[in-house]
Amino acid sequence: MNRLVAIGEASEALGVSIATLRRWETEGKLVPERTAAGHRRYDLAKLKPELFHMAQDERRTLAYARVSSHDQKDDLERQKQVLELYCARQGWTFEVIADLGSGMNYRKKGLKRLLDDIVEDRVGRLVLTHKDRLLRFGAELVFAICEAKQVEVVILNQGEDTTFEEDLAKDVLEIITVFSARLYGSRSRKNQKLLDGVKKAVEESQS
Repeated sequence: MNRLVAIGEASEALGVSIATLRRWETEGKLVPERTAAGHRRYDLAKLKPELFHMAQDERRTLAYARVSSHDQKDDLERQKQVLELYCARQGWTFEVIADLGSGMNYRKKGLKRLLDDIVEDRVGRLVLTHKDRLLRFGAELVFAICEAKQVEVVILNQGEDTTFEEDLAKDVLEIITVFSARLYGSRSRKNQKLLDGVKKAVEESQS
């Protein structure tokens, strides 16, 4: 179904006259899109969202797994297996999305796809092994979006993640790398000295 329609189709979908649509536009109650040629087009997804929203039982279950680095691929596979087993036992039709990247990175391919599907009402349930697998900071914002979109969030383990300290150390290092580069320049001696010191402290904390 085409989302953008001409005024005649929009008036039919809403059950009002074309004159009423034009009056609503004049009053600022309705703002149409404009084509390159300047023609009015009305977004049916905004005017009649029920035409585009899936019924609750048609929306999918998405399970999301993430690790920070390539050397944690075994943990990523374990996460996926846990999610698959849990969802299968519940009898859900599901898909697992896996990401490899820092919990500070909001531009991961899998995360962007997950958020797009949630916003477009294609998801009815989100399953995670731990909250921090989603994002280090900002997971609550995603959960708020889920609540607004009536997406059930299932977190299998409420306790601390077994890789919490390792991931946190890498995330802290990433933050300091970005800010020290801004302060001193990415190739400056001060920047490198600071990063060497932080790396040493991280290695000592993990030993």
